Amino acid sequence: MKIDFVSDVSCPWCAIGLKSLEQALQRVPELPVQLHFQPFELNPGIAPEGEDITEHLTRKYGMPAAQLEKNRDAIRQRGAAVGFDFVQGARSRIYNTFDAHRLLHWAGTQGERFQRDRKLALFGAYFTDGQDPSDHALLVERAASVGLDADEARAVLASDRYAQEVREAEAWYQSHGIRSVPAIIIDDKHLISGGQPPEVFEQALRQIAAGAG
Repeated sequence: MKIDFVSDVSCPWCAIGLKSLEQALQRVPELPVQLHFQPFELNPGIAPEGEDITEHLTRKYGMPAAQLEKNRDAIRQRGAAVGFDFVQGARSRIYNTFDAHRLLHWAGTQGERFQRDRKLALFGAYFTDGQDPSDHALLVERAASVGLDADEARAVLASDRYAQEVREAEAWYQSHGIRSVPAIIIDDKHLISGGQPPEVFEQALRQIAAGAG
C-alpha cells in the first residue's frame, strides 16, 4: 500500500494526523506500507521574517482571539491524545517553509525512514520548541539529529536543489483538488482529509486493503 502524506510543517493538524496515522498502522502490522511525504505550503508568500501567528490567523480566517484560543486548546488536547506535545505559546509566529520542504525532499532520496524522522523532527522544532523552520541552522541541526549528513544538508540549502521538484509536486496536488492539509492519499485514488483519530485511519486502511484484496 502506497500512502502519500501531503502536509506542511507549520500545520498543527498535520502533526496530529501523522501521529494518528502511525498509531493506526501499528494496529495493522500485517499491512505493508510505503509512506511518502509530499509538500504543501499553507503560506507560500509569507515574508522571510514571518508573521505574528494571532495576527496572521485573524486576518486569514476572520476569527476573534477568543475563538483562536479555543481552537488552540482543542489542538493541544488532540495532540496529547496521540502523543504529540503542543507547547502553549511556543508557536508565536508563522514562517516560510519552502526550504524545509526542499530538505524533506532530499531526505526522501536518502530513504523513507529519514524523511519520516525528519518530518517529526521539524514538527517538534516548531510546535514543541517554538523554533523557526525557515532557519537554515535549525534545518541542518534537525537533519543531523535523525542521521542525515549535515554537510550535505547545508549544501542543499545553499543551492536551489530540489526547488523545481517541490514546486512541481505542490502544483500537481493543487491541480488535483488538494486545498487543505493534511491530505492522505492511498494508492493514488483514496483520499482521507484532516487529522483524523487513529481508529478512523485504521478502519479506512482495513477497508481499502480488503477491497484491494
